[in-house]
Order: sequence, then structure tokens, then C-alpha cells
Amino acid sequence: MLIGRLTKDPELRYTPGNGTAVTRATIAVDNYNSKTGEKGADFIPVVIWGKQAENTAQYMTKGSQVAISGRITTRSYDAKDGTKRYVTEVTADMINGVQFLSKGKVNEMNQDPGNTFDSMGFDDGMTPVDDGDMPF
Repeated sequence: MLIGRLTKDPELRYTPGNGTAVTRATIAVDNYNSKTGEKGADFIPVVIWGKQAENTAQYMTKGSQVAISGRITTRSYDAKDGTKRYVTEVTADMINGVQFLSKGKVNEMNQDPGNTFDSMGFDDGMTPVDDGDMPF
């Protein structure tokens, strides 16, 4: 399970032949070294298949936070210069492998960031509660 932010907009493609949707993305996962106090990030390539691939490409953009549940896969190929290249990436699980943790394209277009309470669709008779007034 990895939680991170997309480093760029996801790239949706379809496989030749059967036309299965596949999205490739890279997520930046926070990395903290407690000994040195340095903060950093690991950049993890992710592959998403099927309907999740289409939804990720449609609704998520660069900077969106996502949770990826999947497995590490390795593959190799021969590059144009004749050398063998190895790729390690995370392949998201087919069911619930991608969860959106922040606003995506649709939410950003439909919400007024100045007043998120109004855009949640609550009745006019409801008022927001200040967390400072909560007894727990």
C-alpha cells in the first residue's frame, strides 16, 4: 500500500488487439530519514488496468493524492541500442487498487474553493460546527 501524489497527469492508453485500458503514472511518496532529519520523496512508477485506469485518467491530475494497493512487478525489454533494460513498477490491484484521496478534475470544476460547506449540498438550516466547540 502506497500513498503519494501524482507527479504529472496520468497517461491513458489502450492495448492493441482487445483494447484494454491501461494508465501509467508516477507517484511521489514521502520519505523521512529520522537519523538525519532530512525529508525526501521516492518516485514510484504505477500501472493501473481496466476501469480503474480510465477513472484515474479522467478524474485525477498532477498533484492529486492517491492510495495505491498492489504488487511489485519486474519486466525487461531490449532497448533500441541493443541493451537489456529492466523496469520495476507497482501494478495496482484490479479491485480497489486505486483510491482517490484528494480532489480531482470534476471536483475542482464544480466546487467553489472559497466556501466548501455550501458546495456540499447541505440544507440552508444547517450550520457548520467549529471544532473548538466539540466536547471531545
